[in-house]
Amino acid sequence: MSALPDTRSARVLIVGDVMLDRYWFGDVERISPEAPVPVVRVQRIEERPGGAANVARNAAALGAQSSLLSVIGRDEAGASVARLVAAEGVHATLHEDASLATTVKLRVVSRQQQLLRIDFETLPSSEVLAGKLADYESLLSAADVVVMSDYGKGGLTHIERMIALARAAGKPILVDPKGDDYARYRGATAVTPNRAELREVVGRWRDEADLARRADKLRGELELDALLVTRSEEGMTLFEDGRVTHQPTTAREVYDVSGAGDTVIATLAVMLAAGLAMRDAVAIANHAAGIVVGKLGTAVVHPDELAAALYASGASAS
Repeated sequence: MSALPDTRSARVLIVGDVMLDRYWFGDVERISPEAPVPVVRVQRIEERPGGAANVARNAAALGAQSSLLSVIGRDEAGASVARLVAAEGVHATLHEDASLATTVKLRVVSRQQQLLRIDFETLPSSEVLAGKLADYESLLSAADVVVMSDYGKGGLTHIERMIALARAAGKPILVDPKGDDYARYRGATAVTPNRAELREVVGRWRDEADLARRADKLRGELELDALLVTRSEEGMTLFEDGRVTHQPTTAREVYDVSGAGDTVIATLAVMLAAGLAMRDAVAIANHAAGIVVGKLGTAVVHPDELAAALYASGASAS
């Protein structure tokens, strides 16, 4: 595995669905007399960028030049997303859609455990999405790697065109997928489904050999260079043409897997933009995932944490 490279000149463009992750923290001391549910006395509220915005903040936290292109509503939640990503050093181009309610995921947490999640969302208008595509063409030239963060909220309606433009410009494209129709991701450099997402597309596999056959078939059909499957407690597996590389999990404690996929694809993008080969970038992304699941909520990994993890594993980081 490679040492941690200098990421300061790495340029990553993240496109996709953004959201606001809102956390209500409190204590549960009694059950409601109205229904058999806990009563949470809220003591603290936190807001963090979610979805593609979390990918962008993860890339920025690793020292890269992180650009974000997305759509928000003309509302309080959208303003919060813009403010939060700016505070974390992300250069954001956020198109406002007056008819859109910015996606909000509200989580109620007590004693490090998530009790409830409430989602608020609508889909953006076609006019705003067309305007975003024009901005994408102008931002593409300044990027080393492009990330498509698909949360199924409608922000990547033009993803086929975006992939074609990035390919024509010679830019690697990484896709964090959603749903069971991967045909729209054809031509990307790599797609990074988790275990459950891959099963939706290729079905259940009997063993590792069967998984490899199904993964390679999908990779070939979609004309991908690589397919990276994140497998929770089983680590992650990279499928390339004629080669399978498995990375066992590095997590010591798991508090929360929220946003772990965002950290993986952000780290992978930054390491590729910094000049690493795919297999080395995946190994580092695996360490980043092991760190972030030990934190509560959507979180980031910093270079010193990653360097320490690499050092502990036997690699020296410069």
